[in-house]
Formats: sequence, C-alpha cells, structure tokens
Amino acid sequence: MRPYNFSAGPATIPLEVLERAAKEMSDWHGCGMGVMEMSHRGKEFISIYEQAESNFRTLLNVPPAFKILFMQGGGLAENAIVPLNLSRGLDVDFVLSGSWSQKSFKEAMRYCSPRIAASSEPNGFRDFPHPSTWDVNPKAHYLHICTNETIHGVECHALPDLKSLGSDAPLVIDFSSHVLSQPVDWHRVGLAFAGAQKNIGPAGLTIVVVREDLLEQALPICPSAFEYATVAKNSSMYNTPPTYSIYMAGLMFEWLLTQQEGSLRGVLAMQRRNQEKARLLYEAIDASSFFSNPVSLPSRSWMNVPFFLADPAKDAIFLKQAHERGLLQLKGHKSVGGMRASIYNAMPIEGVQALVAFLKDFEAHEA
Repeated sequence: MRPYNFSAGPATIPLEVLERAAKEMSDWHGCGMGVMEMSHRGKEFISIYEQAESNFRTLLNVPPAFKILFMQGGGLAENAIVPLNLSRGLDVDFVLSGSWSQKSFKEAMRYCSPRIAASSEPNGFRDFPHPSTWDVNPKAHYLHICTNETIHGVECHALPDLKSLGSDAPLVIDFSSHVLSQPVDWHRVGLAFAGAQKNIGPAGLTIVVVREDLLEQALPICPSAFEYATVAKNSSMYNTPPTYSIYMAGLMFEWLLTQQEGSLRGVLAMQRRNQEKARLLYEAIDASSFFSNPVSLPSRSWMNVPFFLADPAKDAIFLKQAHERGLLQLKGHKSVGGMRASIYNAMPIEGVQALVAFLKDFEAHEA
C-alpha cells in the first residue's frame, strides 16, 4: 500500500496522475518527445497549455472577463508582483490572518503604502477576522486576504462583499492552499493567485486569475515578465513558462473533472469530499483529551489541520510511529510547532481514516 503523504507542499498527487505522467515521460502521445523536451511554442505543448487553461476555467467557472495566467515564482513572488501591478504605488489594505498574509503585507511595503484593515494576530491567529470588524480605507487600490492560511490552519469560508463595507477596491485573494477545493464567487474577486505545489501539482507554476479591467496598471519598475498585461497579451508565453508543471497541472485538472460524489462532479464533488475528510479529523481531535486544535470552529481550514499533543515531549515518538504506519510529513511548521495534517484534494478519505485510527491508538498507549 502506498503511504499517505500529509505534506503541506509540495504535496501529494493522485497515483493515477503520477502513473499517467510516468507512461508519457519519454514520448507524449506518440510525438517522439517528452513534455520536458518540447518547445513551448510548438503545436504539441500549445495543445497541452490550451487544454489546461480551458479545464481550469471550467472547474472554477471562471467568467470570460478574467484572464488566466500561467506564471512562475510562487506565492512569495506574487506578494511583490501584485502590488507592482495593482497598487500604483499608493494605498493598499490587508487583512492579517496568519503567516502568509503577514508575508504579503511586509513585501508590499517595498512598493506601496499598505495598511492593516484587520488582524487576528492578538489572539494568535486563531480565526479569520470577521468583515464587520474591518477598518476599510475607501482610497485603497485593492484589499488583500489569504483565504487559507497553510501554517495556522485558518480559512475564510465566505468571501467578503467589499461594496457592503463601503469600498470599491478589488479584492485580491491568495488561495494557494485551497484552490480547486471549493467554488469561488468571482463577483467578489478582482484577482486570485495560487502556487501550484499544494493543491494542483509540482512546484514551479503559479496561476493568476485577473479581471481584465485591472490590466495595464503596472508600475514602471515592474519587470516585463511579471507585468500582467504583457503576460496576458502573450498567452503566458512572453517568457518560457514552466512547461512540465503546466502539463502536470493539466493532468490534475483532468483528474478533477472525473471526480464524482453522488450527483456532484468536479470541484463541487471535491468540496463535499473535503468537508467530510475535515469533519472526520476534527471530530477525532475534539473528542480527545490528548490532542487539540486551537482554531475557532467557524475558521477551521478544510485543507490544513494543525494539532498539538498534550505532552510535547512525545512529539518525536508520535512522528516515528506515524511514519511506521505509513503516515508521512505530519510535523507542524517550525514557526508554530506541533503537528499538521494537510488533506488536500489528492488525499483520499482512507488516508484521513488511517490517521484518525492512529490518533486513537497513540492516545490509548501514550496518554
């Protein structure tokens, strides 16, 4: 049996996707080349790219008014690229809900004038600040939120309506660690970005979904390869894109399109499956006197579940025994400690069931 990989990213990929990639490694569809050898401007790769873009648009029901860009640099680079493209060097609002939104705020300080509209740092990032508490700047050029905080396990389950808060600013969302896990209300979004390595495929690819009216606003210092308008005009081929990562993402999109839960398919099927996986794990943690999760119930992530042992001295033995049971990469982020189970789309429910069984066994013998 293949072990269950709970890594926060790079993360697990469905076995079916890996096996197909292996089969096509040296010869894609009889063309005599592997994808890594193809010209990004050749007809073979262009067909891979176009299908991947089309399937991503279908999966998330992305409206025609949005451009889908396949870029490089990951979420950290987008923390610079977004303000370079949208801030005009002026005011920008941020909601701080964990480590990643903190990083975004600090990076934006290099290019514009960011301010904090709300923060849950005083309570240790144990929830996502409710929009009713936000102090929104009506002059902000956009408002940035991280809709799933990978490290702290905090998720925004309903996008805010900024107009109801008195703001016409576009909403920017970093949805790296829960992209494709649930639908997106695009009426409330101006731009969304995601590094691929958590819920899409291997590292190297960053997907940006940007409303067309937000193009052509880049600062003069923005590198041309990172200017959204330039990337869009060149169909993500201005520079050599991360071709193999796009190919792998395309295979993942095809896999997602085949997923079904009852009458639900694609992302809606994954949403139901992810809710059930998270429910199983949180119920096991909450029923325990030895394990705990600090995040408030309404803000708990369906993707990243941090938890802590009552006796941290047993952390090492917990990880050792988990590894022996085929449960991998459960160590929490170094900044917060403890444990973390990342249960992305590719994690089958059987993996969560195996983890829950181990939690119960470990508590029975070690508590």
